[in-house]
Amino acid sequence: MTPKIIFKYSWIYDQNWKKWIKVYIKKEDKNYPTTPEVLNYIKKVEKMWRKCEKKVLREMTELTGLKWKEKNITCYVVGNCSPFSDPLTIKTYKEHDYFIDTLVHESIHQLFTQEGNLEQAAKAWKYFEKKYANETYRTRIHIPLHAIHWHIFLKFFGQKRLDRQIEKMNKYTDYKKAWDIVKKEGYQNVIGRFNNF
Repeated sequence: MTPKIIFKYSWIYDQNWKKWIKVYIKKEDKNYPTTPEVLNYIKKVEKMWRKCEKKVLREMTELTGLKWKEKNITCYVVGNCSPFSDPLTIKTYKEHDYFIDTLVHESIHQLFTQEGNLEQAAKAWKYFEKKYANETYRTRIHIPLHAIHWHIFLKFFGQKRLDRQIEKMNKYTDYKKAWDIVKKEGYQNVIGRFNNF
């Protein structure tokens, strides 16, 4: 089964993010998108996502052997936030294709944590934990994730998009380290080791 991503806007959720930015980042985002702007944005990115959704989500299961258990996965779209996988939440980006790339990243996290998948891949996670014991937890969990994403970039979106993703992550130490490890060891080898365990 391949799930469908259901894009959703929640005014309450969005306003909480707007407030969070003001309180914790200590600045008011004067360019924070309005509700109509976010709704219009969702229409645009949803059209883009539907063109690749099934093949990308199917590829994730073929690469990992992990199965999707949920028929529908809700993706909240808000004006601004730090994206994360549960509840799946992504902000509006200037580059619509970067929204898609972020959605792929968070969807891989979703696949890893679908019911029963953590248990199925427990030996693989222990292997990565032991092999990269000197790295942060965030780096360790992103090594197999970035390897899978690397494959998906090359198969569906191209080298330029992959290069842009890696470049954008350079300012985040843990993510950069994970990309560097995947580059050094080869994404196919990392995926192979994940599957072997």
